[in-house]
Amino acid sequence: MTIKLDDLYEEYGRYIYHLCLKLTRNKEEAEDVMQDVWVKVIRYNDKLDEIDNIKGWLTTICMNTFRDRYRKTVRKNEHVIQQPHTLDVPILDLVPSNSLTPSEIAERNDIQSLVSEKIGQLDAIYKNTIEYFYVYQYSLNEIAEVMKVSIGTVKSRLFRARNYLKEMLVDDHATYDYVTA
Repeated sequence: MTIKLDDLYEEYGRYIYHLCLKLTRNKEEAEDVMQDVWVKVIRYNDKLDEIDNIKGWLTTICMNTFRDRYRKTVRKNEHVIQQPHTLDVPILDLVPSNSLTPSEIAERNDIQSLVSEKIGQLDAIYKNTIEYFYVYQYSLNEIAEVMKVSIGTVKSRLFRARNYLKEMLVDDHATYDYVTA
């Protein structure tokens, strides 16, 4: 099946325009973003037949194009002028991003070190079971073979280990906020 650009535009043009308008909240800016989106679509015209979910692919292109344009604008310090006055958070915070903020990275590292410390305090049987399952990502069958026990025993040890670990994290004042949040 060959997908024609005219048919693609006819079917998804309004959807992409409304998405651009929702993101930019400005008719002229939405038209610019939409134009950039369709330029990218034309660039990948020869690969359109390989795409399973056209609407999802177009949505991703639209979101990434908007995000890129907004970041360029932020770098030029024009974001103060273009941000709607009724919006109390930066627009970029509303656009999903796969990258973590520095504070999220620091918090994740803190949590990892606290949990690692608590895992080290578990009895050897529970510690090994947790490590095999979560760190080395062994299946329950593989853990049963390595530890020479039944799968039911592995499941119960894993259940108990998680409960003991949770109790230890809740009892520790340094980790209480991470566990209960």
